[in-house]
Amino acid sequence: MPTTFVLIPGAGGQAWYWHRLVAELERRGHVAIAVDLPTDDDTAGLAAYADTVVAAVGERSPVVVVAQSMGGLTAPLVCARLPVELLVLLNAMIPLPGETGGEWWTVTGQGAAQAAYWQSEGLPGDPGDETAVFFHDVPADVVAAAQEQPFAQSTRPFEDPWPLAAWPDVPTRVLVGRDDRLFPAALQRRIAAERLGIAADEIPAGHLVALSRPGELADRLEDYLRSM
Repeated sequence: MPTTFVLIPGAGGQAWYWHRLVAELERRGHVAIAVDLPTDDDTAGLAAYADTVVAAVGERSPVVVVAQSMGGLTAPLVCARLPVELLVLLNAMIPLPGETGGEWWTVTGQGAAQAAYWQSEGLPGDPGDETAVFFHDVPADVVAAAQEQPFAQSTRPFEDPWPLAAWPDVPTRVLVGRDDRLFPAALQRRIAAERLGIAADEIPAGHLVALSRPGELADRLEDYLRSM
């Protein structure tokens, strides 16, 4: 039976973000479900996001959940409700019980880590330039298509205290972009070690790995499956 990869996007909640990875996974014989989240709904919190993912999965199994960026807040809630074989956190936020998504940025020191990374690398632009932050390693045609996509992200889910008492009992891997300009790799490695006791893996990519390196990402996901 083919593995079903359930792909949870980050801020903006668009399934489109995953379209290049979906094609790679399907070409290799897997099932890939990219989920659109209700990010334009100011009444939808983390519970509604998790409900949306669970409904998209239905009765499919076996399931691997892959969560990008903000999707790290939702993915463990899904794992607590469905039989999931593996959770892969891709440049993802890793919350603590009771911590809100809004608090995460300050508690983890993301701002200082990002500023230090930009200074140490002598990067062009600045951390407020979205193109420089997110699309520096994405092919130009994909960038153009991405910029045509509608974007909406309510602040509502960032207000919810993360509701689980502990991380779900699901094998978890943390995969970080070596060149991530939003969540620098060193920051992600520290958070993964402190909060999950996990040594993060690296992939040579920025924040939007599924757009910039879909083939290499699919390779990593299949490697994770083979190592289980």
